[in-house]
Amino acid sequence: MRHSDWALVVPLKPLWRAKSRLADAVGDAGRRTLALAFAEDTVGAALACPAVRNVAVVTDDPLAARRLGALGALVVADEPAAGLNAALAHGAALLRARDAQLPVAALNADLPALRSAELSRVLAAAEEHGRSFLPDAAGVGTTLLAARGQEALAPAFGGPSRARHRASGAVELPLTGVDSVRRDVDTGADLAVALRLGVGPRTARRLDELRDASASLSPSG
Repeated sequence: MRHSDWALVVPLKPLWRAKSRLADAVGDAGRRTLALAFAEDTVGAALACPAVRNVAVVTDDPLAARRLGALGALVVADEPAAGLNAALAHGAALLRARDAQLPVAALNADLPALRSAELSRVLAAAEEHGRSFLPDAAGVGTTLLAARGQEALAPAFGGPSRARHRASGAVELPLTGVDSVRRDVDTGADLAVALRLGVGPRTARRLDELRDASASLSPSG
């Protein structure tokens, strides 16, 4: 079966507010640096996915806009400025203004271990449904929400979004063999699991830099 060319919407908070729970593991500057690296690796893997036509990043952060735009993403200002779900709906509406039948999926920006092949598998499964979603690794939230045809995206991310998306009629997609698409990173423990899966090059580089900086600040002897 020929897969549709999907458009993905990736939301990203201003970096000064991003990944606050990661600060305990990597410090305040580290969590901002890693939030951008996570997004770069997520967008890079998504753009490399054969099933993906384009990626729209919804953000008001100027540094993130430059870096993600340089990768080939379409950068969209968060005009609603009304939270995550409003940003996703805004991005999806802009994409569908160009093509009303465009299959659209919302994808978390914090998937540093994302594999293009696993994302292809998820999107292929989403081809079978009007609206569908993939739960996160914790089984509580959502990392991807997809809508095809006349279906509205109708995002309900945040907290126990798995239950909300299921209650809204979205079909839960198969969970096997797609660990990298489910592994979002909010805490140091999440990051350790992502590292075992294998993170992308930008996240790996930033982590090396943070380790080097920490070692240089440590007292000798």
